[in-house]
Amino acid sequence: MELEKIINERHSTRVFLDKPVPREIIERLLLLSTKAPSAINLQPWEFMVVMGEERIRLSKVLVKSMRERNISCGPGAVRTLPEYFMDRQRKLMDCILPHLEKGILFQDFINEGSCNFYGAPTAIIVAIDQAFSKARLVDLGITIGYMVLAAHNIGLGTCPIGLISAFADEIKDRLNIAEEKDVVMGIGVGYPDPDSPVNQAISDRAPIHEVARFY
Repeated sequence: MELEKIINERHSTRVFLDKPVPREIIERLLLLSTKAPSAINLQPWEFMVVMGEERIRLSKVLVKSMRERNISCGPGAVRTLPEYFMDRQRKLMDCILPHLEKGILFQDFINEGSCNFYGAPTAIIVAIDQAFSKARLVDLGITIGYMVLAAHNIGLGTCPIGLISAFADEIKDRLNIAEEKDVVMGIGVGYPDPDSPVNQAISDRAPIHEVARFY
């Protein structure tokens, strides 16, 4: 598939088919993802692949903790965001909300969905060693970008999920991840449900003149 076509078609999947992804396909996806560049070839990314019943058990732990601690998905800002950022967030809500079943609140859909990896049969937890500075999170972002594009190319849907980093202790305990690792993000991976109205909701992007300056 042509790269530009993949980039234009890819969007987050929030409803997946109840169909497992074979391990060999996940391994192929990881192989493609790790072709991403990194500073001086450090390749600081680490992946924990959680599949099938273990993914369901992990999600139960996350949902329970989310409800008990009343944690909600947000922008992770350290100060008040300019209005144009909030406007982009509102546009996502306006895009998804009409496709939700009656009575389901947008925030509940996002919070519960995130902890459940939106029902994806496979969750990939991305981690980094604490020996690295925050600058190396850029490398993880690049490999995740490769991952979501490669997944689309081989017929899989993905949804990157940042909320799960709030439950790093629970995840590390459940998956026996070493204490010196930081949980950065999760990615739900599976086959998109083509009949789901939610999967037809595709958010727009800011025009180039809003995000770029030429000199």
